[in-house]
Amino acid sequence: MQGSAESADSAPGTAAVLTGAVADAIHAAGGLVGGVYLRSSTPGVLRLAVLAGLPAPLFRPWSRLHMDRPFPVADAFRLGVPVVLNDATETMRRYPQLAAGLPFRFGSVYVPVVRGTTTYGVLMVLRPSEQEALEGLPDLDRMTATAERLAEALGALEKAGDPVVWDGPPQCVRPPAVTRLRGRIGHFVWDPAKATVTGDDTFRDLTGGAVEDLAGSPEALAEAVSPDDSYLVLTALRGTAAGCPPRRPLRARAKDGGQRLLEFWAETSGPEPHRVGGLVVDPGPGPAAQGATDLLPDGVFAFDRMGLITYANPRAADLLGRPAQELVGRHLWYALPWLDRPAYEDHLRAALLAPEPVHFQVRRPTEGTEGENEGDWLTLSVYPGADVLTCRVVPLGHTAEAPSLAETSVPTADALNAWDAPAPVYRPIILAIALSEAVTARQVSEVVMRELLPVFGGRRLAIYLLQERHLYLAWETGFPPRFLSQFEGVGLDAKLPGVETLTTGRPLFFESMQQLAAAYPGIPLDTTEGSRAFLPLIASGRPVGSCILGFERPRSFSAEERTVLTALAGLIAQALERAQRYDSEAALARGLQEALLPHRLSTHPQVETAGCYLPGTQGMDVGGDWYDVIEAGDGLALVIGDVQGHGVQAAATMGQLRSAVRAFAFGDHAPHQVMSGTNRLLIDLDPGQFASCCYVRLDPVTGHARAARAGHPLPLLRHPDGRTDVLDLPGGLVLGVDPQARYPVTHLRLEPGAVLALYTDGLVERPGADIDDGVEALRAALSSVKYGTGGRGSLSLTGIADRLIEPARRTADRPDDIAVLLATRLHGTEGIDDVDDVGAL
Repeated sequence: MQGSAESADSAPGTAAVLTGAVADAIHAAGGLVGGVYLRSSTPGVLRLAVLAGLPAPLFRPWSRLHMDRPFPVADAFRLGVPVVLNDATETMRRYPQLAAGLPFRFGSVYVPVVRGTTTYGVLMVLRPSEQEALEGLPDLDRMTATAERLAEALGALEKAGDPVVWDGPPQCVRPPAVTRLRGRIGHFVWDPAKATVTGDDTFRDLTGGAVEDLAGSPEALAEAVSPDDSYLVLTALRGTAAGCPPRRPLRARAKDGGQRLLEFWAETSGPEPHRVGGLVVDPGPGPAAQGATDLLPDGVFAFDRMGLITYANPRAADLLGRPAQELVGRHLWYALPWLDRPAYEDHLRAALLAPEPVHFQVRRPTEGTEGENEGDWLTLSVYPGADVLTCRVVPLGHTAEAPSLAETSVPTADALNAWDAPAPVYRPIILAIALSEAVTARQVSEVVMRELLPVFGGRRLAIYLLQERHLYLAWETGFPPRFLSQFEGVGLDAKLPGVETLTTGRPLFFESMQQLAAAYPGIPLDTTEGSRAFLPLIASGRPVGSCILGFERPRSFSAEERTVLTALAGLIAQALERAQRYDSEAALARGLQEALLPHRLSTHPQVETAGCYLPGTQGMDVGGDWYDVIEAGDGLALVIGDVQGHGVQAAATMGQLRSAVRAFAFGDHAPHQVMSGTNRLLIDLDPGQFASCCYVRLDPVTGHARAARAGHPLPLLRHPDGRTDVLDLPGGLVLGVDPQARYPVTHLRLEPGAVLALYTDGLVERPGADIDDGVEALRAALSSVKYGTGGRGSLSLTGIADRLIEPARRTADRPDDIAVLLATRLHGTEGIDDVDDVGAL
């Protein structure tokens, strides 16, 4: 299932499964637009496989999404939980990038398609925002059930050897109809048990008299009713036979291109399969309504939610410059190719997603004219509908139901150039929102590559940053290997476009590589074909670097594109300047943390310890996690802690707490005294932070241990035979909250060969998942390792620590840092019991 036309044709069952699920999801959520995203063969990328209710060109910017982007589809897939957005306000608050790209009044629902531990994709429905919220309602349960059935079907396909991935463009299908139409009605009955199909005379007429040849086959019946939409009909037939008929009529296309409305019901209530009854409704041409609109002085045409023109009166045909027979039955972008402009597509999206009429101006090119300002200007007023949208067409300046004066004024030449630009006019706000979430130079570069390059058709990107009056490459993609190395560290006096764009502050555009070579003789070129844009990165008047955009083919840059790209370069420069400040602070925090974490742990002949630390990958990348092993009297103190937050402040607070705990431990204070004293110290320091901590005082000779816990995750104990327990240690409040907090002490024993594991919550916490599940997974991992036997595959204590954090190390998106401390007794002098909790002191 690769998403190509061939794969779709060769696997009609797959198409039926996907489209049927989308139809059911639209029913369940009360929506007008639905779709299903699936994994692609590109790691980390989701692709839209099926789209219903919206023409594909209008949803093209969202047909391919990275799993790590802040979009509801990505969150539903990554976290495995439904995402419900009730209206535009909630969408803007939670997902500003989506709201910036689709600034219309609508709500939406996203449900992951999950089977066991495998997430295949996400079901999506866009719906009117006026509907009440779905949380807790049976409809959301039904949409979830639809996703579960889809996951089971996809799992069966995968088991049969069909990889469940999608790499091509989405298949666009008609959504279930909302309204009932009048006209000829044919009735049929399909009996799966007897393999028979019966129908009345009208049904025979509507299916071309093919009912006698159907032989009870649902595929043949679906093909006879609607060849183009047979997969929709087939899904409805099978679902009804299984006792789940569609809740609304289906809209399909007949052999002659006309519209059909289909209804299904189960005629029997016994065991499956049910006998299926159905109606095929032909609405007909509507002669009375058509006759009335044919006489209107204004142009009127209608199109369905797939963009197919279903009607056009003579005046509309005249104004649009095409005969009515060349309009009806064709899609908007084929019948009227001049509508393929970003500004026009925005208005059409608004009409399909929002409840209000939409008015806008278009220029229809006139045959035989030359020049950008030639052609007839029209005002289009699109009136939304559940199944069909109606559009009024009048010449520009027409006063009948005209919008405002501003809307009917003739667009300027600059505006016309923008609408006629060869590439879409990119909304700067989309990039601005995306850049606001990037905190490092690498993340800024990734955003530019992901958000900006595809919009303008670019394939190559290089970002240089200015350091001590020289330019150094910070990020590149698409260029030949080592090609850019010859420009590394060039000074500001070099005769290069990437340098001059920064020193002059002017962007440089070259429509061909020959034009670039002529302007800079002798400059090395990575290709002989293509075009380049060199943009200065200047923030608040300060030079930051330069950005190079590469295009594989020669192309022109309109005035609007040059303006937009220059503005976007300013946004990129500001983001990079913030990233440089962030990098400086992060380096300071990392240095501080490295200085504060122990470089060696205290040792004892009868105890082996191992500790490791893994920074997070979000925010400041460094936090307040720490671990330590301290000499305490004639024993050892094992300590692990976690200061709230990240950055310099968290690292500094961690250092103060580590010093305090060491001071108390050196005095061999009881664990509850260590916790109480450290708690009061943190409150007195008042850093505005709190911390969790676990302190274990171990006697290496006897294995006797006393433990106190301040809001920290429960330790684990692996017995010599591999059994691993979660130690149920009573604990007190986190440090830094209540000066009177009490910290009970638990007595336990550690036998030789057993492993005590202390860890911070970053190892077991995941967004959207219960921390208990993370602890259980860690317990299972610790139990499964082989330790202490010296045999094949056995691990050292350090090896065990590495094994426990390996899954987190492979995860690129770690919201928190991680610390692990392991300890084991090498031998003892007396018998040791299992964990023996003898009570708290």
